[in-house]
Amino acid sequence: MLLSLSIAAISIALFWMAAFTLWWQMHAWRTPETLAATRFESPEGAEGLSFSLLLPARHEQLVLEHTIERLRESRHDHFEIIVIVGHDDPETAAVAERAAARDPRRIRVVVDVHDTKNKPKALNTALPYCRGDVVGVFDAEDQVHPDLLAHVDHAFTATGADVVQGGVQLINFHSSWYALRNCLEYFFWFRSRLHLHAAKGFIPLGGNTVFVRTDVLRAAAGWDQDCLAEDCDLGVRLSSAGKRVVVAYDADMVTREETPGTLMALLKQRTRWNQGFLQVYRKKDWRGLPTLGQRMLARHTLMTPFMQAFTGVVIPVNIAVAVFLDVPVGIAVITFLPLLTALVTFVFEVVGLHDFGAQYGLRVRFVHYVKLILGGPFYQVLLAGAAVRAVWREQRGRGDWELTRHVGAHLAGEDTTR
Repeated sequence: MLLSLSIAAISIALFWMAAFTLWWQMHAWRTPETLAATRFESPEGAEGLSFSLLLPARHEQLVLEHTIERLRESRHDHFEIIVIVGHDDPETAAVAERAAARDPRRIRVVVDVHDTKNKPKALNTALPYCRGDVVGVFDAEDQVHPDLLAHVDHAFTATGADVVQGGVQLINFHSSWYALRNCLEYFFWFRSRLHLHAAKGFIPLGGNTVFVRTDVLRAAAGWDQDCLAEDCDLGVRLSSAGKRVVVAYDADMVTREETPGTLMALLKQRTRWNQGFLQVYRKKDWRGLPTLGQRMLARHTLMTPFMQAFTGVVIPVNIAVAVFLDVPVGIAVITFLPLLTALVTFVFEVVGLHDFGAQYGLRVRFVHYVKLILGGPFYQVLLAGAAVRAVWREQRGRGDWELTRHVGAHLAGEDTTR
């Protein structure tokens, strides 16, 4: 009986946590007005700000040139591109130097000489060289819209924001079953969830298409070089300092990226993110948030990867308890509550996949919906494995940066209808 009561209590807790998470995920779609408010406003008038665009690149020689060229095509008048390369990465450095030679007025190359390389170290290396009013961060494989900077400029001047977070979207949903689910995760996160965080005054920033006023960033001492989720950490610190963050998502303006090319690459990426969230949680900067509601949201958000892993284990255990053990009917019904939220989430994901295809002009076929549903449990296992691996690495003191390599799968826009 004690076992049954314990499982029932856990089931109720998981049900409410999952229900809250689902409700937050649906934030942007609650009303037409809410959905409209999540988009960039059309820029009007003269440009008021200048931008320093940081582009850290490590072993990215296959995609870097395309990204630099897309950034150079920006229709904003006042921006510079600073490419950060490692002193031990001659292939990527050669691509960056060629680009700088073609346009020395716009493009500069900064060399990261740290013995141990990671993204926050590269960003901090470039920060003293930034001449713009605003620092923007992009990844080396990004496909950036030429009008993005004008919209971001307007967002800063119209709202008085300290930070503007733009949208990021994985596009190559057709590449694999897990790529489909990965793309949908980004869609829900940037299209909806981050807007709720901004409204609540606590936001774990995204890793790119994020823009911070240069003086604010320098006052915060840049990025934490020892954190594996430096973007999340910066967002938590700026939120705790009371800085205003504006989030805008527009399908035309999003920065397009690709999913990791293999399951192992995805596992390592999610391990790094999860371990970074755990590091941010342990740093306790979120305790400086002014309200109890903000601190509760922070605690829930930073621990979500581990609750996902726990849920992935508990749901099958609950089903086994209800089916094979002699428990009271009431307890048996309660054990199925987390499964109910999982089913509702599946329905929401199906609707979300349709909306994703409609917004990006992608042909979502019946087979994609089948892959979405059938792949759900396996994707949950992968997330659970990444969470467990993150805890193991953190306990072992393993803080090395597991790099995600890119091949430009998202650039085959001509092939996205398969």
